[in-house]
Formats: sequence, C-alpha cells, structure tokens
Amino acid sequence: MSGKSDKQQYVDVQMGKHDLFFKKNYNILYTLNDILLGLWFFIGSIFFYFESLKTWGVTLFVIGSFQLLIRPTIRLVHRFHLRKHYKKEYEKKQ
Repeated sequence: MSGKSDKQQYVDVQMGKHDLFFKKNYNILYTLNDILLGLWFFIGSIFFYFESLKTWGVTLFVIGSFQLLIRPTIRLVHRFHLRKHYKKEYEKKQ
C-alpha cells in the first residue's frame, strides 16, 4: 500500500485529470508575469546606455527581480486552490 488515504488518492488522481482545465487562469497570470518581467529587464537594459536613465534602469531591474519571486507564488497558489477544490469535491461525494 502507498500509505495514502482514499481522500488523498482521490485528490491526486482528480488533480492529474483536470489540471489543464484549472490551469488556464493561472497560466494566463504566469504568462503575463513573464511578459512584464522580460519587458522590465529589456527596457532597464536599454536605459543603462544612457547616463540620465540609469536610475530608472536599476528600478526596472528591482521590479523584475521582485516579479521573479511572484512566479513560484503563482504556482503554489494554483496547487493549493486545486487541492482544496478536489478535497471539497471528495467530501461532497461521501
């Protein structure tokens, strides 16, 4: 035996089946975050060519670095939301 409860096995199987359906909104957030992240680093890099814009370039790098922290947070929130959904669904069926 795997040591998992029936509820946990149900949640794991259902998450695997429906992961793509529920991922749609989170994939949009993840993609938007990546586009903005790339944009901040690209513009920040260009700003470094001009002495008068270097402070703005550093600011955009800081914003981009913060957005790097957002990426795994989006994934974690998605997984917690999905797991919670299927646990509730399992409990309704019981």
